[in-house]
Amino acid sequence: MPGYYDYVLGLIPLTLFGMTGSLTWVGLSLTAALPIAAAVALGIIGHAMFVRAPVATTPDRRERDEIGPDGNAPYPNAD
Repeated sequence: MPGYYDYVLGLIPLTLFGMTGSLTWVGLSLTAALPIAAAVALGIIGHAMFVRAPVATTPDRRERDEIGPDGNAPYPNAD
């Protein structure tokens, strides 16, 4: 099932080509339509990076148990 970032990756070229073509079709010159479409694509990228930023998942219990008290070194062997 596609997630949010899959849609973002699909919207970037769709926005660039689709909006540039649409704005050119309604009479805007290519040199004006392309920066407008690029600004919208940049807004989509900015939203994905800063508004809905990817976050690291917390380690599950088994991974936490393998991490030592300082967060880096493993516990001494309990065997």
